[in-house]
Amino acid sequence: MIDRSHDLPVSRQARQLGISRGSIYYLPRPVSSADLAMMRRIDELHMTYPFAGSRMLRDLLGGEGVKVGRLHVATLMKKMGIAAIYRRRNTSKPAQGHRIYPYLLRKLAVTQPNQVWATDITYVPMTRGFYAMQLENAL
Repeated sequence: MIDRSHDLPVSRQARQLGISRGSIYYLPRPVSSADLAMMRRIDELHMTYPFAGSRMLRDLLGGEGVKVGRLHVATLMKKMGIAAIYRRRNTSKPAQGHRIYPYLLRKLAVTQPNQVWATDITYVPMTRGFYAMQLENAL
């Protein structure tokens, strides 16, 4: 894509392609051997404890004498594409018996001001509780 021997400067070539100049000059560094060994051990621990997150893996590695921070473990996990397996919240499913209301604006084309209104109640934290503020917008 970028031709360094072309008459057009590299910065202008990057602008024409719509990419940043930093991405042109960046050369990825190889992963260190210490990180590779740690990634191998994290993978083994993940196979044994699939529910372990970065904090627990950090503690397990610390028990083996490897001193590493939680953020570094999280970065390596992200690079490896592994994540802790545990039950997460399931808030998108409606409760049994709840009615699903239709969306009334689905086929309506909003073409003029004050045709559709929306309201939102926002709770603003104060020193002695919350203050309810009602915001109305004309779409």
